Amino acid sequence: MGLIIRILISAVAVWIAAYFIPGVSVTGGMGTYLIVAIVLGFLNAFIKPVLTVLTIPITIVTLGLFLLVLNVLMVYLTSYLVPNFHVTGFIAALLFSIVVSIITALIDAIV
Repeated sequence: MGLIIRILISAVAVWIAAYFIPGVSVTGGMGTYLIVAIVLGFLNAFIKPVLTVLTIPITIVTLGLFLLVLNVLMVYLTSYLVPNFHVTGFIAALLFSIVVSIITALIDAIV
């Protein structure tokens, strides 16, 4: 039950971020928001840790700022994998990842 609630919270965060950030578009209805949340969660759970370990030297040199680049890469990869989800530009992807993270953390704290 907890996993379903987390996916729904992430889908709401994706909806809010896509609504407010220019350069991010999601077409196809609520199902697409759910798919984006699932794919983004899957990538963050399995691919991002591998990339984080592989890029430890760059992350240390940049004092952790390279992790933001990894977040953007996860958003771009999600955009590539989900047909109705499009992100144009690095800044839009960066803002999207930040907004989704903040909204998800806030809603998780409330629920």
